[in-house]
Amino acid sequence: MSWLKKWEPENPQFWKENSGIAWRTLIITTWSLIFSFATWFTMSAVVVRLPAIGFKFDTNQLFWLAAMPGLASGLLRLVHSFLIPIFGTRLTVTVATFLKLIPCVGIAIAIMNPNTSFLFFMVFAFLSGFGGGDFSSFMPSSSLFFPKRLQGIAMGIQAGIGNFGVGLTQFVTPWIIGFAAFGALAGGPQTFTKADPVKEVVVVKEGAVVKDVTVKDNPALASALVVTKDNGVVKDVVKQENDTNKNISLTVKKDATGVVTDVTVKKVLKKDMWVQNALLWYVPILIVTGILCAIILRSIPVKASIAEQLGIIKDKHGWLCTITYITTFGSFAGFAAAFPLLIKVVYGGFPGAPDPLKYAFYGPMIGGAVRFLFGAPSDKWGGAILTQIGIVAQIVGCVFLMATGSLTPTSLATFPLFVGGMLWIFFWTGVGNAATFRLYPIVFAYSAKKGAQALGWTGAWAAFGPFIFNIFVGMSMTKTGTPMAFFIGVTIFYIIAAIIQWWYYTRPGAERGDWGNKWGTWWDKAKDTWGNRQM
Repeated sequence: MSWLKKWEPENPQFWKENSGIAWRTLIITTWSLIFSFATWFTMSAVVVRLPAIGFKFDTNQLFWLAAMPGLASGLLRLVHSFLIPIFGTRLTVTVATFLKLIPCVGIAIAIMNPNTSFLFFMVFAFLSGFGGGDFSSFMPSSSLFFPKRLQGIAMGIQAGIGNFGVGLTQFVTPWIIGFAAFGALAGGPQTFTKADPVKEVVVVKEGAVVKDVTVKDNPALASALVVTKDNGVVKDVVKQENDTNKNISLTVKKDATGVVTDVTVKKVLKKDMWVQNALLWYVPILIVTGILCAIILRSIPVKASIAEQLGIIKDKHGWLCTITYITTFGSFAGFAAAFPLLIKVVYGGFPGAPDPLKYAFYGPMIGGAVRFLFGAPSDKWGGAILTQIGIVAQIVGCVFLMATGSLTPTSLATFPLFVGGMLWIFFWTGVGNAATFRLYPIVFAYSAKKGAQALGWTGAWAAFGPFIFNIFVGMSMTKTGTPMAFFIGVTIFYIIAAIIQWWYYTRPGAERGDWGNKWGTWWDKAKDTWGNRQM
């Protein structure tokens, strides 16, 4: 029997006897949600490896691939917000879990064929957004099982732990693609090729002409490079092949007159890599999880009309909260999806360039942990206050990145500043995100139903974060060669959000202020005169 005939969590005796069902539901749906987030962000981890295994995609195309899951997730969250009243928890969560198998298998197949088209990748990158849509049905579904006094705790557990899926996929991917985890069942390896400039080679140029090529502290390479000069100008550079330099590549560019205009010497590293493993390791987990969902989960009958659910569209605070939620969770999701590619395109051209996946997972892990830990401080100090602090801190982080030259580097010297600035932003998106879970129910304190609608509505728009961030970062990189224009734009957006947050929710006497358990909320003063009024 999948539908429960009776569910009364506010009845103390009923809750005492049946709370186990609620906690089992939370455990199973949270476990599934971890892999919803993980599969949603898998493309952001895989895309940085595609050029090195033979796919000829340009920078803008790579950002589009990382963006597509965000486009799908935003659209699907709007759909998911209607599913629970119609299909119930059991069917919705079970089907959603199994659906994630489609992009996992599809992208894995695409990776194993070096001739796979960009369009094929785009389609399955879009489908990987299945996981991003789940949040808007999983969270409301779980909340139905708990009394109001425990809903905050339950939702904090589910949202906070679920978010760890983002960091999980970026943490596991570089490890699991390094060996044949599934043997012959998962196909053969790809050849990963990495070419780093040899820092001992010094190319001296005057204008567009190469005047000299020298090698420092590497006698073997120096003897292998034969430089031909005429009248103080390099006419040719030839590499003599031997066992010590067989992994060295030499590229010589000449103009129409035969004058050398550029010389590049790189050390080439080749090794086997099973990039499809980044997707395939989810397959057995999703199958087992889907079966458990079908066996264990139950559904609660819920009455809700589409007109009621769409009521949030007419409320100005629904839109204002959407702006602040895009600023917090939208930024978390957007930067989590863009961070690996940002590292690659901004710092990947320098000798000894960092592996993006060795650093990218720190951001989502920090943001997810902070979101989990800052629920109680938000209750104490107020969702409005911490949201305000978080947004202002994000502005500071963006200004820091722009002011330190971290976005327009000339060497790896600014890389620690870049990573530090990004992790600072991730930290404060987590704080702001946790605070909004306290703030939005307070903003709509006169109607618990409308507060729930606000969480679903704002969450759907914020899920477009990965799409918006990757598209605009890609445009900035394509047109200017740096992400500076994007960061200028996002800083302006943050400033607008900070003003909205301050005026409507944070300042003393704000229209819908929340100043925590210590100083109270707007509703503490308004509830006696509010009555049944709606806004």
